[in-house]
Amino acid sequence: MAMAHELDKSVETGSLSDESKGLTFGELIRDYEPLPDTKWRFGKPNYAAVNKFYFENRVMKHKEGSLEAVVTSLVKNWEVESHHIASPHQWKTMDVSKFQAAVNGGCPANAQLMADIGPYNLLVGETADYTGKVSFEDSNKNFSSTFPEGFAWEVLEVYSGPPTVTFKWRHFGKMSGTFTDKTGKQHKGNGEMLNLIGMCIAKVNEELKIESLDIYYSPDEMIKPLLSK
Repeated sequence: MAMAHELDKSVETGSLSDESKGLTFGELIRDYEPLPDTKWRFGKPNYAAVNKFYFENRVMKHKEGSLEAVVTSLVKNWEVESHHIASPHQWKTMDVSKFQAAVNGGCPANAQLMADIGPYNLLVGETADYTGKVSFEDSNKNFSSTFPEGFAWEVLEVYSGPPTVTFKWRHFGKMSGTFTDKTGKQHKGNGEMLNLIGMCIAKVNEELKIESLDIYYSPDEMIKPLLSK
């Protein structure tokens, strides 16, 4: 996720910077190129901070051209679209006519629903301390505030290749900011690293466009550590 406080709402179009792609760090991890008529939802995303955090704190460095590197790029490009492009008709990483995403075997969401509510609300949903009923923008602002240095994501292992790609992932960030729970209470972070581990089964077509995502992890393992004692 590009940090909410680093979005430039005055820039609605254009390609990602070399810094956002990872090139200034010596490695291309996000090669997304928007369609010419694409408008960025909240302004052009800037991945400089989260990329810096990613390269400094990742535990895996995958060989260029490996299946793990391909999956890394695909998911990071998917994140660009799902967070930062409002219209599914402008999405390139997914077959939007088929796309569905489900968490822990729950009810699947189609592309339009994900575009409306946002990936965080879809993937975290309702827990004892977080509600997926907040707005798309407010959810992004909340997690950007919680992880001001970035909430990065990496592939740990890939167990099977296309068309059914099964992989283990890690989401990580330092809890050095402030998290707001579903009651509106704010929780100041302790600066510790949150390490969230999960699995995903992604079905892709011959063009490597995503048709479905089945994601497995514990939302409570993401939210509970954010609460101040």
